[in-house]
Amino acid sequence: MGNPTSIVEEIFEALPTLRFQMYFKTSLTALSHAMEDQVLAGSEEQPLIIASFQQERFYRQEAHRYVRIGGVSDQVYVLSATETQFNQTEKGQVKGYEKIDFDEEDALTEEWHLVVIGENYSAALICREHQPVATKPRHIVTDKMSSAANLDQSRRFEGIWTLDRQVSLRAADLLLTRIQDYRPELADKINVARDRFIPPVLSSHLEVEKDPFAQRLITYLQAGQYKQLKAYRAIALQEQRARLVNSITTAIRKSLNPSEIFAIAAAQLGSVLDVGRCIIYRCADSDPDATIHHEYRQPHINSLEGATWPLKNNPLYQWVNHNRATLAVDDINTAGDPEQTLDIASARTRLQRWQIRSCLLVPLIHQSRLLGMIELHLEGSSHHWNDDEIGLTEAISNQLSVALIQAEAYAHLESFNQQLADLERTRSNLIAITGHELRTPLSTIRVCLESLLTEPDMSADLRQIMLDTALTDAERMRKLVQDFLTLSRLESQRVEWNLESLSLQECVALALSSLRWQHSADAAPAMQIESQLPEDLPFVRADGEWIVEVLSKLLDNACKFTEANGQVKISAHMRDEKTVEVTVSDSGRGIESDRLETVFERFYQEEGALRRSVGGTGLGLAICQQIIEGLGGEIWATSGGKDQGTQIHFTLPAVQKSARYSTGKRRSSARKVAAGQGRKTSAAKTSKTTKSRPR
Repeated sequence: MGNPTSIVEEIFEALPTLRFQMYFKTSLTALSHAMEDQVLAGSEEQPLIIASFQQERFYRQEAHRYVRIGGVSDQVYVLSATETQFNQTEKGQVKGYEKIDFDEEDALTEEWHLVVIGENYSAALICREHQPVATKPRHIVTDKMSSAANLDQSRRFEGIWTLDRQVSLRAADLLLTRIQDYRPELADKINVARDRFIPPVLSSHLEVEKDPFAQRLITYLQAGQYKQLKAYRAIALQEQRARLVNSITTAIRKSLNPSEIFAIAAAQLGSVLDVGRCIIYRCADSDPDATIHHEYRQPHINSLEGATWPLKNNPLYQWVNHNRATLAVDDINTAGDPEQTLDIASARTRLQRWQIRSCLLVPLIHQSRLLGMIELHLEGSSHHWNDDEIGLTEAISNQLSVALIQAEAYAHLESFNQQLADLERTRSNLIAITGHELRTPLSTIRVCLESLLTEPDMSADLRQIMLDTALTDAERMRKLVQDFLTLSRLESQRVEWNLESLSLQECVALALSSLRWQHSADAAPAMQIESQLPEDLPFVRADGEWIVEVLSKLLDNACKFTEANGQVKISAHMRDEKTVEVTVSDSGRGIESDRLETVFERFYQEEGALRRSVGGTGLGLAICQQIIEGLGGEIWATSGGKDQGTQIHFTLPAVQKSARYSTGKRRSSARKVAAGQGRKTSAAKTSKTTKSRPR
C-alpha cells in the first residue's frame, strides 16, 4: 500500500518559512539536467542522488543519463511507477543504481523530485503537479477542449528548487525513509548514506541563497516558458477555430437544408465558447418577431426553443439591423450609449427574465441584406467579449450566410427546373394538339378548294356546301391561333386592364350573342340557356371585354358537354359585402373529384389530346383562370362526379352605387367583344354538339 503523504507537504511543514513557487515542466527539465550535469562533471566524489519519475515514459527519456550517473556514485536511487521497465545487464543486475517501484496510490505519482548532496554541493528540486481550480476561467477555448492543455510544455508544478543544504537534507531524509519502506533489504546501504551525508539532527535554519545568477537564469527561463505557453494557446485557439469553421463547412457540403446547418452551428459554437445560451434564427429587416428553432444552452438556463423572439421592439436587434454590425454588450445593467442610439432600458426586464447578463449579437449578412442572427447569452456576472470570441462568431456567421444563399439558389434552381419541365410538357402538348387541330381543318379546306378548282361543273348547292365547310374550318383555325395569342398575352402580363363598373346582366347578354355564330339554320335542335341573375345584383368592378370573353368560353364549354335535353344555367349572388360570385352550371358529363383542379391546366383534355370526338385546344379554362385572377377574383370547379354535371364558379369585386359609371359607357366598353369578332346575328340559342370539353 503506497504512502499518500506528499513529500512536498512534509518539506513545507518542516520548514514553514519556505514559499511555494510555480514552474513549467520545461523549466524543471532544464533544472534537472543542470543538477545531473553537475554530478557527471565529477566536481563531487560519490554524491547522494535520489530521483523520482511520475511515469514510465519520463524515466525512459532519462534512463541513459542515469546509467552514466550510476558509474559516478554508489549512492544513486531511482524511484518510478511500478510498470517501469528498468534497464538491466545481461546478467540481470541493475547498472550502478538502485531501482524502487512505488505503488500507484503513492503521492509520488503526482510529484517530481531530484536531490543531489555532496561534500561541498547540494541542490533539491521538490515539486508536485499543480491541479487547476475546479471553476475554469472563461476564455475562448476551455481547458477541456484545448489541445494546449494536454501538451507537456503547458503542465505546471508547484514546489521549490533550491541550493540550500538544509532543504536538500530534509528532502533526502524523507525520500530515503520512503525508499526503505519499499525496499527494506536496502536498510544497510541507506544507513551508510545517512551516516555519510545526513547529520543526526537537522536544522530548521535556512541559509541565504548563494547563487543569485542561477535564480536569474530560472527567471528568464520561466518568462520564456510563459511566452511559449501563450503561443501554444494561440495555436490551439486557431486550431479550434479552424475545426469549428471546417465542421460548419462540412455540414454545408453535406446538406443544403438551413435548419440542419443552423442546428449544428448553434450546438458547436455554444459548446466551444462555453456560453449559457446560443441561438441562431432567420430574420429580415421588417420582421416583427422570429421563432427560435435552433438553440444551445447550459442545463440551468431556461430554454427559448419554440418561443417567439421579439424583433420590432428589441433595441439590441434594431441597433444591429440599422448598423449592419456586431454588437457586444458586456453588462445589460450598464449598457447604453446615446451616441450609438442604443438604449436597452425598455428591454432590460425581458433580458433579465431570460437570464441574460451579457450578450453578443452577430448578423448574417449577404450584400447588405440581413438574413439572420447569431445571439450568445451569458448569465451571472458581466463578461467582456474579447476579439477572439467576436472573430470566431463572425467567421461562423459568414459561413452561415453563404449556406443560406446557396440554399436559396438551390431552391430557385429547383423552381427553374420545374418550370423547364412544365415548358417541355407544354411544348409536347402544343405539338400534339396543334398538329391535330391544324392538320384536320387544313386538310378539309384543301379538299374543298381543290374540288371547287377541279370541278367546274359542280352544282351550285354543292359549291355552297364546299365554301361553307372551308369557312367553318378557317374559323376553327382562327380561334385556335386567337387562343394561343390570348393566353400568351395573359401569362406574360402584357394586358392592360380597363376596370370600370359593369352590369353582369349586360355582360351575360353579350356573351350569349357571341355564341350565335356556332348555330346555323339546319343545326340540331337548340339548347336553352337559362339566366338567373337577380335584378338587385350590384355592379362589378372589371374589364367588360374580358368578362364577356370568360362568360362566352364557360357557356361554350357547358354546351359542348350537355345533351340536347340537358340544362345550362348561369346564376350569380352576393358572396359577401364586397364580392359577387357567378356560376355557370350544366347537367352534362361531370368531372371526377381528383380532376377538379387539373381542368384549369393548359392543354388539359378530358378525353386526351388525340382521342377527342370534337376539336378544342384545352386552353379555354386556362384563359378564364388568367383573366379572373388578373381582375382580382378566384375561379374553381365543382362537380358531383361522372354524369352529375359541372359548376364553374368565379368571383368579382362588387361596386357600391356611388362608384358606378354611366350605362352608356358600360355598354360601349362591353360591346367591343361582339364588334371586334364580327359574329353573326341569330337566336339566343346554341345547337347541340358532341365536342369534347377543354377543361
